[in-house]
Amino acid sequence: MLAGRMQVGIVTLFPEMFTAVTSFGITGRACRDGIVEVACWSPRDYAKDRHGTVDDKPFSGGAGMLMKTGPLCDAIAAAKAWNDKTPSVIYLSPQGRRLDHTGVTLLAQRRNLVLVCGRYQGIDERVLKTEIDEEWSIGDYVLSGGELAAMVMLDAIIRYQPGALGHEDSAGLDSFADSNTGLSLLDCPRYTRPREFAGLTVPEVLIGGNHELVRRWQLKQRLGQTWLKRPDLLAQQSLDQHEQVLLNEFISEYGTLPT
Repeated sequence: MLAGRMQVGIVTLFPEMFTAVTSFGITGRACRDGIVEVACWSPRDYAKDRHGTVDDKPFSGGAGMLMKTGPLCDAIAAAKAWNDKTPSVIYLSPQGRRLDHTGVTLLAQRRNLVLVCGRYQGIDERVLKTEIDEEWSIGDYVLSGGELAAMVMLDAIIRYQPGALGHEDSAGLDSFADSNTGLSLLDCPRYTRPREFAGLTVPEVLIGGNHELVRRWQLKQRLGQTWLKRPDLLAQQSLDQHEQVLLNEFISEYGTLPT
């Protein structure tokens, strides 16, 4: 394995789901190249009865079950022990901190993580207090379990690992990231061959060969796309004079404010 690789242990009742991350695309290549190491632990393997029971009734009664504390804590302990260094233990929960670009870049800097995927109605509050360091959410809605949320988090943070992308600058060109200006903006429109498609042509500036004009156009489009689609995000930015001029140009060319 590579020195300084990221290690991510997953506690889940469905380890096979994570082959979507470890076997395909950019994340799969990062795993094969040793940039990130992902391993799964199932609480079922730590169940004490012959049925492999991993859920139990809540003391409050009513509908729904909770994950059993014993098998869950044993799986978390095994995942922590597997890491070379003490990991951050994260529970994927709709009650957690909202995952955004800032959160992704923060998590991507950590070398050791354990992601805990809940099922049923969740986990015992005492497990949260004694075993979990942080709670994170991918949005204000409820999923059947934490696996999909963990895969979203994994995909996002693996992109920021050195060597994970084919081009080292690619992550800095994504929406919400701009390594040149420090702004958090949406991406600009992108084009590929053919030059004309569906009656529409590629903007002339992109084929003229003037790199400075291309950079200016891209920044103007990023500002404009954010103004159109995410005015709330744009309101959080501090634009310098040049950036404000570009935004004003886009607004003038567009002709109307978004509703």
